[in-house]
Parts: sequence; C-alpha cells; structure tokens
Amino acid sequence: MLYKFKSKNTGDLIMLQPNGRRVLEIIGKVAPDDTEGSTAKGIILPQQMAAAVVALEAAVVNEEAEQAAAKAVALARNEAVPRFEAISLRQRTLPFITMLQRCEKTGHEIVWGV
Repeated sequence: MLYKFKSKNTGDLIMLQPNGRRVLEIIGKVAPDDTEGSTAKGIILPQQMAAAVVALEAAVVNEEAEQAAAKAVALARNEAVPRFEAISLRQRTLPFITMLQRCEKTGHEIVWGV
C-alpha cells in the first residue's frame, strides 16, 4: 500500500505504507497499535500543522540521539557499531515537513486516501 498525501498548493507526496504510517503515528493521526486500517484516508487541517511539524522534528532529534547513544555504547564496549536504516527519519520526513509548512502558510489542508 502507498500513502499519497495531496494538497491544493503542493505536489503530491507518496510514501510506502510503513513510512507513511510511521509519520502518521508521530503526528498523532493513528495509534501505534491500531491495526484496523483507520489510516486508509484522512486529513490534516492547517491548525494542526504546526504541532505536526514540532512532533516530527522532535522524533528526528530523538532518533538521532538514540543512534548516537547506541554507537557510543558499542564503542565503549569495543563492539561493532550498530547499523541503522540507510535512509534516516530526517530524510524521510523533510519533504513532509516542507509540505506541512507550505500548506499552513496558505491555509490548505493535506488529505490522503481520497
């Protein structure tokens, strides 16, 4: 499944299901344990976008801190440094954050599954 995020003033943003779902979990549009498929379609209103940007940026900082800590522990124990996903959360969320910021400025909502 793909998530196709659309708005009136930006191009469409397409994400694979695991990545799109993770973004929606971070911004509070779906619970992590929700398996009912309630994320098949939805909307982000302009008044929700600033909080979504803050949540995504905080998640990026948290992920980077966890990775740095894991590397430090491995080095301190003289173990192999752990490998992480090739594409970081920062790289995955940057286009979505940009979309959120543009839509907030113009007052347009973002929808998916419509």
